[in-house]
Amino acid sequence: MRTPTRLMIAIIPFALAACSEQSEPEQSENMPMASQDMPMNGAMPMGGQMGEAMGQMANAQGTVTAIDDEAGTITIDHGPVEAVDWPAMTMAFEADESERMKVKVGDEVTFGFRMADSGSEITSIEKK
Repeated sequence: MRTPTRLMIAIIPFALAACSEQSEPEQSENMPMASQDMPMNGAMPMGGQMGEAMGQMANAQGTVTAIDDEAGTITIDHGPVEAVDWPAMTMAFEADESERMKVKVGDEVTFGFRMADSGSEITSIEKK
């Protein structure tokens, strides 16, 4: 066997060992963490079922906390939604003008919504 070949055979295991010993990157202490109390927007699917949930319909109950006609949203503090594996939270849902006109801040509501890539959209809403 020639010397360069022997040298390569001797070096390769060390090179491979060095590659596998790279450390994991440290997480920053300033990195934001998710919270059930954090207001969410409809673009944030929960429960790790993002792909499965797109286009899925669900129903929930909650209290209207804000209506934003410019953004076209209704913010609702809702209970858990088992159909999409969501915990109770406050979040903004897209809603067309006819749905926004049916309710006011403070109303307790039942509502249906559809999940999409762009967020969650209210499909029906009624005061309790």
